[in-house]
Amino acid sequence: MTPDVAAYNNAQVNEDQVICDLLAREIDSNLPQAENKIWHRHPVWFLEGNPVVGYSKLKDCIRLLFWSGQSFDEPGLHPEGSFKAAETRYTHESEVDRRHLKRWLKKAATIQWDYKNIVKRKGVLERLK
Repeated sequence: MTPDVAAYNNAQVNEDQVICDLLAREIDSNLPQAENKIWHRHPVWFLEGNPVVGYSKLKDCIRLLFWSGQSFDEPGLHPEGSFKAAETRYTHESEVDRRHLKRWLKKAATIQWDYKNIVKRKGVLERLK
């Protein structure tokens, strides 16, 4: 976990900080090849410059977002936005099912849409993997 992500997590209160720390550890452990940084004010992990997973504090929860998650065909992930992203939300550490999270992270490494070049392609996504 980078110092910036640790600072983001430490800025959260109580249970939210516990959830963020758990997510960061699991993501780092399961995507060791990923670059990790704060992007648009939230922790995001990238593979070859392409965003694959991140989390953010919402009003009443921590949202875990997979940029290509709609293509994972996984229960527990819900469509988010107008592209291929999917999310799940947590209010307590006990809600994080590490088996599901590990499976989702494996799919994040193997199922990717090219968000890195979405502006260059004028909003058109192409499948990478």
